[in-house]
Amino acid sequence: MLKVPPFLWEKQISKAKKKFEAENSFMTKEHGLVHHFVVRELPCAGKPLSLEFVANRLNLPISLVKTILDDLEKRMTFLFRNKKGEVIWAYPVTVDKTPHHLTFSTGEQLYAA
Repeated sequence: MLKVPPFLWEKQISKAKKKFEAENSFMTKEHGLVHHFVVRELPCAGKPLSLEFVANRLNLPISLVKTILDDLEKRMTFLFRNKKGEVIWAYPVTVDKTPHHLTFSTGEQLYAA
């Protein structure tokens, strides 16, 4: 291992933070709400989440949830939907079978995205 002077790693952390903030500047409070909801709900449901389900559970207009899901999926960072428009993947979990099987402390089982 090599010792790295603090000014070097602090500079890298600062750069990474600025990059993260720039890439995620599009996110509103509602974007975060929708994303966090689908991440929490996928393990419980164990199946794809429909647009209507998300909108109803969050008490948000369907048109707003559709716009938010479009935004999140377009950036290919936070989620992916199937051909029916249902959320099947919300980082870090997915209902699609992957080599990374998860079992949560509450008993739910899912896969890592």
